[in-house]
Amino acid sequence: MTDTTRQKAEAALKDIEDVTAVVLPEPSSALVPLEKANKKVSAEIEKRMAEIDMENTQSIIEFGSAAQAELQVISQDMLAGVRNKDVGPAGDSLRNIVTTIRGFSISEMDMRRERSWWEKLLGRMAPAAKFMARYEDVQGQIDKITDNLLGHEHTLLKDIKSLDKLYEKTLEFYDELALYISAGEAKLAELDDTIIPAKEAEVAGAPEDQGVIKAQELRDLRAARDDLERRVHDLKLTRQVTMQSLPSIRLVQENDKSLVTKINSTLVNTVPLWETQLAQAVTIQRSAEAAKAVKSATDLTNELLTANAENLQEANRMVRKEMERGVFDIEAVKSANATLIATIEESLAIADEGKAKRAAAEEELIKMEAELKETLAAATSRGTASAHNMASSVPGG
Repeated sequence: MTDTTRQKAEAALKDIEDVTAVVLPEPSSALVPLEKANKKVSAEIEKRMAEIDMENTQSIIEFGSAAQAELQVISQDMLAGVRNKDVGPAGDSLRNIVTTIRGFSISEMDMRRERSWWEKLLGRMAPAAKFMARYEDVQGQIDKITDNLLGHEHTLLKDIKSLDKLYEKTLEFYDELALYISAGEAKLAELDDTIIPAKEAEVAGAPEDQGVIKAQELRDLRAARDDLERRVHDLKLTRQVTMQSLPSIRLVQENDKSLVTKINSTLVNTVPLWETQLAQAVTIQRSAEAAKAVKSATDLTNELLTANAENLQEANRMVRKEMERGVFDIEAVKSANATLIATIEESLAIADEGKAKRAAAEEELIKMEAELKETLAAATSRGTASAHNMASSVPGG
């Protein structure tokens, strides 16, 4: 909920206390006749009796209608206000808040939960990201609904005040009807007891040429009297209906008062509590994630300490072994010495073998040289003999 909405809700609390503190007066069901009324009420009844003109039928028909004029204006203003307003029921907004909060799944708060294969297949967000996105969505919905609730609250406050005025004017109309009914009954009693008997006596004592006219006046007077009686009866029925409407107005008003009180309590107390709980849920999950990160860092540190200790032990073992060794291992010296001796002996053997091969080669060379000389000498002798024979056989030689 925004700060502006919260401030407006808190500011409306005084108005709510004022309207709920209003005590509406109860209507009086008793009719006070003229002869039993006090001086002030008697004057009011006589004032309304004066509105009746028995020779004017229209005055009888309209008798008591002026009392409803102001009430009708107020009712029409309220109806005009209803037509001009375009607001939904406040109860729907309250239910929407509950639905929004309930839609905030507790399972979604577990950020450590691994995504299911179905969520991975559909490419859904990780629980942590989904949780934050869901929280932001819920917060936006709460802000929107609380703004609507604030509008309903102001509307209901206006309705309650209008109903106060309507109840007041209806009660005034109800009391006014009692005066008109008392005035009508007093007029009827006056007609029955005084005016009509006087008119009857006037008809009985009228000259013959005026008898018909006087008789017609008597009939008209009696007809007007009956009209007045019917009008008074209608006023009594109207008063009864009006008396029934007063509790209805109060019932609607009490419902509106209860609802506006509930809305204000929701805005001032419940919604901030829900937001606090949601914020705590987010903080708790963030703390869990931080603890998880700290645990991972601690585990890594412990692993590094263990690994370093093991590496140190191994390195120390190797270093100490190397430090305790001589420059040359005796086994390596023995091996090198044996190899050296074998190499020297092998060199001597190879040298002896080479010497023998060279001696044999020298003998072979001498033998080959002698053979070569013999061959060359033989070749020279054969060449000289051939040349002599060729010279002897040429003519003129």
